[in-house]
Amino acid sequence: MFSFLHYVCNLYYYLYIIISRKLLEQFKLVIRVFRAKDDLVSCEKYVEGHTKVLRIYGISMITSAKVKWFDDPDTYVIMVESENGDKIYGGARIQVAKGNLALPIEDALTKFDNNIHKYVADRIPNGVGELCGLWNSREVAGLGVGSIYLGRVGVALAMQLKLANLYALCAPATVNNCMRVGFLVDERLGNDGAFFYPKEGLVATAVILSDVQELSTAEPSERSKIFELSRSPIQHKFEISPRQKEIEIDYNLSIQDI
Repeated sequence: MFSFLHYVCNLYYYLYIIISRKLLEQFKLVIRVFRAKDDLVSCEKYVEGHTKVLRIYGISMITSAKVKWFDDPDTYVIMVESENGDKIYGGARIQVAKGNLALPIEDALTKFDNNIHKYVADRIPNGVGELCGLWNSREVAGLGVGSIYLGRVGVALAMQLKLANLYALCAPATVNNCMRVGFLVDERLGNDGAFFYPKEGLVATAVILSDVQELSTAEPSERSKIFELSRSPIQHKFEISPRQKEIEIDYNLSIQDI
């Protein structure tokens, strides 16, 4: 009986994924950014979607998901939505360090390596932030939403914010994608950059992009695309996903009064 129920559940799940992807081909995605405190309703949707993804992996809450950033004027949210805004498929945030609110990487690392606070503080004068809270729903798994597009947009947004340095925490499967857009492992932290987070048995890697405005360590193709997004934050494009599917995307990365 259990085996049959397991089979039926799996069948429904795969049908759900197939139908979702067919629907995805029928409308375009919208990727937009906004200052967190300017759109609290969208912040709530972002956290709700992130929390659902975390629960799939048995994680109840992580430092980057704490809602104390809702009212922070230096936190910016990236949302991936359906064209009509009814559905959210993923998102990320950039939190800029100004000395009033610790970066999520500081909270995550403080019990493993207290030096993180000094490293962040030393970089504040030139501009430092963190790309954090990146997630995508299962409906768009494999289409590059989390692995490609959110990373590009995050770095392009950091360029607009005139940051010199950008931190991130990566799961093992996403380290290479981070390095494509210019991040390098910060081997000063943890065990050559690695430590257990958000719980025992799960490894996170601390990475840093130390020349946001130049991107000298990014792959040339990624560097070109990021600069294009930074120069033209509002644009309409047809992108090719890792699975060779064409995705129509409206980018609206413009932030007023930076």
